[in-house]
Amino acid sequence: MSPRRIAPLLLFMTFLAAGTALAQDRGSVNPKPLPPLANPNDPKIGAKELFARKLLPSKGPARVIGSYAKGCIGGAAQMPLNGDNWQVMRLSRNRNWGHPNMIALIERLAAKAHKDAGWPGILVGDIGQPRGGPALSGHASHQVGLDADIWLTPMPDHRLSREEREEKSAVMMVREDRLDIDPRVFTPGHVLVLRDAAQEPAVQRIFVNAAIKKALCREAKGDRSWLSKIRPWWGHDYHFHIRMRCPAGASECEGQPSQSEDEGCNPSDLAYWFSDAVLHPKPPPEPPKPKPPMTLAQMPAACKAVLHAPDTRP
Repeated sequence: MSPRRIAPLLLFMTFLAAGTALAQDRGSVNPKPLPPLANPNDPKIGAKELFARKLLPSKGPARVIGSYAKGCIGGAAQMPLNGDNWQVMRLSRNRNWGHPNMIALIERLAAKAHKDAGWPGILVGDIGQPRGGPALSGHASHQVGLDADIWLTPMPDHRLSREEREEKSAVMMVREDRLDIDPRVFTPGHVLVLRDAAQEPAVQRIFVNAAIKKALCREAKGDRSWLSKIRPWWGHDYHFHIRMRCPAGASECEGQPSQSEDEGCNPSDLAYWFSDAVLHPKPPPEPPKPKPPMTLAQMPAACKAVLHAPDTRP
């Protein structure tokens, strides 16, 4: 296997070893608050311990600092728990905060899912913490309020209880052999919802399981230019991940390079994802050693000010 392919596979093994907070993982109806840190000023303490203890965003206008996997957000907006066409899941995580542009985008997508796909609406998974930053579990990204997970399970036609929001499982969209979608649950409506999300101008990438990308390549009709934004990535067989570009004028935001504008539907584009090494990865001879957690000093300097800024009013 070439070095270009080895690096993502090693990243996948690290992803598995780190533990994840996926759409199918249950939350808690009665979450316990995190205990106070004995020494929050210890320079060796993980930044995730500090940001996870902030329950409200910082006061002030929206401010994106750093990159998707090493950054924070000031003045985050909260995704309302309920709307005409959406409901927020896993409330115990307190990860329904993001840039105002992201909140507005999700609300638009919810309305489009209802109109175009006939769904009652969408189920919203993790966006980010009140001040962004690294989380105690799950994502390496979702740190600057410009990432959001949307369940591939359509919203039911009734208001979910708190118990259902914490315990309801997302539906697996991929066949057991991982080679294609499960046609019993993945419908033409899913194609329309993913198309609607990808056609948002501010969206740069959407991550899905490779089998879902394969299905989209096969099923998309008419204008197919939006397919260029759909990218295969591990762990996205229950939900899809929206990533927005840096907002206009956000000089402290470190975005990603633009990707190719081709559809990404050639057999060579997908061959790697369906190779035996990816579908059935062999465990390494020795488990990877966990990396020390990222410290506040390793983050953009402005994130320290965001962390210690006054809370916005609830």
